[in-house]
Amino acid sequence: MQSSSYYRMALILGLLSAIGPFAIDMYLPALPAIGSALGAEVGAVQFSLTAFFLSLGVGQLLYGPVSDMVGRKPPLYFGLGLFVVASVGCALASDIQTLVAFRFLQGLGAAAGMAIPRAVVRDLHTGTEAARLMSLLMLVFSVSPILAPLAGSGVIALAGWRGVFWAVALAAVAGLALVGATLRETRPPEQRVESSVGGALRAYRLLLGDWHYLGLVGIGSCALAGFFVFLAGSPFVLINHYGLTPTQYSLAFSFNAVAFIGASQFTATLGRRFGLAPMVKVAATASGSTIALLLAYYLFGGDALWVLIALNFIASAFMGLVIPTVSVLALEEHGPIAGTASALMGTLQMLVGALAMAVVGLFANGQPLPMVVGMALGSFSSVALTWLTLVRSTGGSRPHALRT
Repeated sequence: MQSSSYYRMALILGLLSAIGPFAIDMYLPALPAIGSALGAEVGAVQFSLTAFFLSLGVGQLLYGPVSDMVGRKPPLYFGLGLFVVASVGCALASDIQTLVAFRFLQGLGAAAGMAIPRAVVRDLHTGTEAARLMSLLMLVFSVSPILAPLAGSGVIALAGWRGVFWAVALAAVAGLALVGATLRETRPPEQRVESSVGGALRAYRLLLGDWHYLGLVGIGSCALAGFFVFLAGSPFVLINHYGLTPTQYSLAFSFNAVAFIGASQFTATLGRRFGLAPMVKVAATASGSTIALLLAYYLFGGDALWVLIALNFIASAFMGLVIPTVSVLALEEHGPIAGTASALMGTLQMLVGALAMAVVGLFANGQPLPMVVGMALGSFSSVALTWLTLVRSTGGSRPHALRT
């Protein structure tokens, strides 16, 4: 792939992947205001976030196999269209139950943009070149945590929290135009001949029996679960506990995203020099150690905002090396069923994250400690799975990928 086409593909896939996260990150500064406007408790407002993650995960199970059977573009059209309709429903919601229902549908639509771009990467590349393209995709994708909260706080100031949903609806309309005008089909008809519903079920059975694949997915899932706990709890902790304004919160939240973005751009370079698996082991362990320091600080009575932001910044930087790389490694040997493998990976990531948010939400009290404990459990689980899965830099005999 020529350099210009390489970067253009990364930009397109990154923007499509970012539509769903934009619907999360723009929404975060509005959570306290939504609770006040709809007369809902903290837990109920947080459940609107959990519902989005649940459907974002489950929906990928459908989009992945369908994209193997009919190509990558048709499911993108459907998912983005559903996202637009659901976003309008969220904007018009008059109670928390209606908002939760439309957030669930919104997540189902956004799932297409999460599952399919990873499959496109695997259609085009493997190895360090795939890691390079995935990291570029993550560069565009990761702009969301920087720009979206800032954009969200600006939209909220001008149009209230409902304006956020009108804004993401327009973004999805732009995504539809982008798919139609610029994205080429990377799953040609001759590669779909053997794809079927039965083949998809056999592919899922193969993947669920592949412990190496599941271990790699688990590494990323647990790491993301810690981030999702921070994502759900930070608006209440930083705004209500530490007294930040929505704009200040957006800046604080964005600061950690900068670390993730910057570090992720070194995945291909470090992977070529040291190997992808050794890099993951070192980075995951360093991230877990940093979160352990943060947990110890709060357990011993600390309560300074700068410590939370600084240590989370460091942990996020190391996670920027881990998450794109384990995604590449998980899909490496499953090229013929890349859509299905990507879908299952995305589903497990979202479901683990939703479960973590729901459990920590039971103990949420607006204080930092429950959030930090949840972040630590996710990070420690990721480290444990890293060393169990990547005990050697190269695995033993692996199951052959199944054609569907």
